[in-house]
Amino acid sequence: MVPESKPPTCDLLTQRCRSPTAAQMSLLISSFVLISIGAGGVRPCSLAFGADQLDQRDNPKNDRVLESFFGWYYASAAISVLIALTGIVYIQDHLGYRVGFGVSAILMLLSVLLFFIASPLYLKLNPSKSLLTGFMQVMVVAYKNRNLTFPLPDSTGSYHHRRDSNIVAPTHKLRFLNKACIIKNPGQDIASDGSASNPWSLCAVEQVEELKALIKVLPLWSTGIIMSINLSQNSFPVLQASSMDRHLTTKFQIPAGSYGMFNIISLALWVILYDRAILPMASKLKGKPVRFSVKLRMGIGLFLTCLAMAVSAIVENARRRKAIREGFLNNPHAVLNMSALWLVPQFCLNGLAEAFTAIGQTEFFYSELPKSMSSIAAALFGLGLAVANLLASVVVSIIDDITSRGGKESWVSSNINKGRIDSYYWVLTILSVINLLYYFVCAWAYGPCGDQPTKLTRARNGLRKEELANLGTKEMKGKA
Repeated sequence: MVPESKPPTCDLLTQRCRSPTAAQMSLLISSFVLISIGAGGVRPCSLAFGADQLDQRDNPKNDRVLESFFGWYYASAAISVLIALTGIVYIQDHLGYRVGFGVSAILMLLSVLLFFIASPLYLKLNPSKSLLTGFMQVMVVAYKNRNLTFPLPDSTGSYHHRRDSNIVAPTHKLRFLNKACIIKNPGQDIASDGSASNPWSLCAVEQVEELKALIKVLPLWSTGIIMSINLSQNSFPVLQASSMDRHLTTKFQIPAGSYGMFNIISLALWVILYDRAILPMASKLKGKPVRFSVKLRMGIGLFLTCLAMAVSAIVENARRRKAIREGFLNNPHAVLNMSALWLVPQFCLNGLAEAFTAIGQTEFFYSELPKSMSSIAAALFGLGLAVANLLASVVVSIIDDITSRGGKESWVSSNINKGRIDSYYWVLTILSVINLLYYFVCAWAYGPCGDQPTKLTRARNGLRKEELANLGTKEMKGKA
């Protein structure tokens, strides 16, 4: 809207264009920076903040509250992206970017006003201190105390813990970190209020357990990176769709860049069907509440992403062979007599994979990490997406470098008829299968999750009273 904020239009006669000034480029880059900061603050924090309003961890009868919330959160986010890619893009194309960006700015302003108007109704949890600082303190103090000997097993008073905490001793997993909370000299290490005199010399048991919980979930977190790499393959499907018949009718055709909407649509539809139809029907048939564990859902999602990459490879192989038969080997811009709807199954499978794994991982992180780490739990999947986008570029660069040696045509060439994108998809399929096997190992090593109670826990919660009679006396005594 401000003419001085951008360089003048190019000279049509000489075809010369003036470069933007430093001030103009700074203004543009600053807008990107503000968008990134805003998105980084809103996306993970809104998820954690919303979950805090509904958190029912201490009530076993409401164990599906968070699962339903995470599902609907992702469904609403998918629908909003769908609106952005259709309605907002339509406005920008037909009414100009001034109106398109103006509408977006007005919508964001309304969301801010609504947020603050409803602010008195929210449950607000104030963090006591920075979690990252606490993690650093645990690692530093554990290293300082690496030569200390561990107290006797029943010496709970040897570990420092907060006054209002029920945790008086650390767990035995990752035992080397326990040295960070060993009290060496009570008179010097403990202040009059019961806190540590120097947090860089003595940590609380709670700090140690928080770091342990984060380390424990990292292997399972890493299993979602390959799936995110598969989801980030946006440019190749656009090239494929551009070379195929995209007409739905004689006058209407789907834009090549819009086929990603099938991913979003399948994600949103599955969440709605899963929450409102599948689970209620399964619960009615079995006569008791039915719920799929988070590890099962994550595994299903990773399996589906393997299928999605295999289907992508098969479809691309068929498209490339047809292009060669029709004599379009050297003409990547030619449109084949092959419907682009053949690309829809791979997008739908990717959408289902994201629905299972993304929602499952988010719920897993939120339920397994301590409540004080809810923001970190919500941000972990987004962090995995960021890492995956970087690794996707690395994978493409490596394959391009290897396959183009000796003057050969690269698999990921811009001429998709000469390239071998199908072989590239098979590489991603193999990586996805290896990642699925890796997930099985990580899931087995992690052990039971919070949503997988033992028989004794279920009996105590009154969910299956008859199970209490089936528990042996030896098991009852041992677990007590």
